[in-house]
Amino acid sequence: MKPAVYPQLPVMLVDDEPQALNSFESVLRSARINHFMRCQDSREVLELLQSQPPELVLLDLRMPHLSGEELLSTLRQEYPEKPVIIITAANEVDTAVACMKAGAFDYLVKPVEKSRLISAVLRAIELCELRRENSLLKDRMLSGRLKYPECFSEIITCSSAMHSVFRYIEAVSVSPQPVVITGETGVGKEMIARAVHGLSGRSGEYVPVNIAGLDDSMFADTLFGHKKGAYTGADTNRRGLLEQASGGTLFLDEIGDLGIEAQVKLLRLLQEGEYFPLGSDIAKRSDARMVAATNQNLNELRHSGRFRKDLYYRMCSHHVHVPPLRDRREDLPLLIDHFLEKTAAALEKKTPTPPDELVVLLSSYHFPGNIRELEAMTWDAVSNHKSGKLSLDVFRKHIGQSLPGSNPDSHVSEPALQPLLRFADQLPTLKQAEQLLIDEAMQRSEDNQAVAAMHLGITRQALNRRLRKTNR
Repeated sequence: MKPAVYPQLPVMLVDDEPQALNSFESVLRSARINHFMRCQDSREVLELLQSQPPELVLLDLRMPHLSGEELLSTLRQEYPEKPVIIITAANEVDTAVACMKAGAFDYLVKPVEKSRLISAVLRAIELCELRRENSLLKDRMLSGRLKYPECFSEIITCSSAMHSVFRYIEAVSVSPQPVVITGETGVGKEMIARAVHGLSGRSGEYVPVNIAGLDDSMFADTLFGHKKGAYTGADTNRRGLLEQASGGTLFLDEIGDLGIEAQVKLLRLLQEGEYFPLGSDIAKRSDARMVAATNQNLNELRHSGRFRKDLYYRMCSHHVHVPPLRDRREDLPLLIDHFLEKTAAALEKKTPTPPDELVVLLSSYHFPGNIRELEAMTWDAVSNHKSGKLSLDVFRKHIGQSLPGSNPDSHVSEPALQPLLRFADQLPTLKQAEQLLIDEAMQRSEDNQAVAAMHLGITRQALNRRLRKTNR
């Protein structure tokens, strides 16, 4: 498969010596930089720039016709956003320092050290990418519009918080840097990962792998592959998922469960862009873009020592947090209709009509399982549906089992950690407390007595009698 082009715009190499151009290009290709423009005649530089703007310019200081110093002055005036790296001889350091004061990004002394060249070019590329991403992000956030809404068509939402997430994804998707997606179980992190891949413009495949349940050796074998004879039972060569994701995206789900030994291997892959299949001492290069997801708090794992700090900072170049369903309840009507249609079609039934109370009922629920939980509830309800309006019984039963006090064994869970009531210095009377509870239940249920009664753990008739006493 054709490798991904990196960087997005070409690195322009300007030197009158072909051998120097070949050397620079060879060194940079070893660092996965494979997009170049070459120029041997300094008089052609400005014309080339007009036809194809580069990411940065690598400029020799001493050239016939037009010197690097003269070109630098022109480039800083006409293309101030383009980093220019000066290449100079050892006895021209004072001139190079003067060029830095004139606006050069960096300077390299001949003979150029490989590591120094790669480091300078990568820093310039990262600066350009950061500027580009900030510009895109600012444009998306201020305009409030999506450039590619079709890439998010599978994500059912009308939430402004989710649309902010989409705009951020549009801004960072073209970056080659890793993306970490966080959020509670069931919020749709993998759908976000697929959107990142779809927007990245990468020609390779989207390859998902679930880290949970993989020990360090299984992780290495799954990602890196192995050579025949690497271990007992390795009867043939195996391509790892990294090779399968070449030029595309590797999605690492549940990255928080990754063992320390496997974290070291992943860190090397991110830093060096290379890995060793099991049983091989020949490194392979990878240009797959990393996207990871977790429902754990990576920052807490980092502080506890269960997640390496250096890997944390490498992985979190871009961070997408997906809000839970309880923070975007405006999505409930859309999601309910979507899941009813989807479930009915799968079960070959007519799409049932949801009762008006359903959205009110679900709006008062905290949804620990998020969208996945709502989909499961809908499947159960439609499976038991016969005719007419959809029954609320399945939803009431599911929510009722999650209410405080409904499970006799629940005294050791959430209620023990977080009090259900908080009292002021002056305690209310029992009559006042009862009225406050009723008022709160009615407010949360939008004055729906059936839903309010369910939350209070009493019958609708009992609630109605109490409301009549207060002339409500």
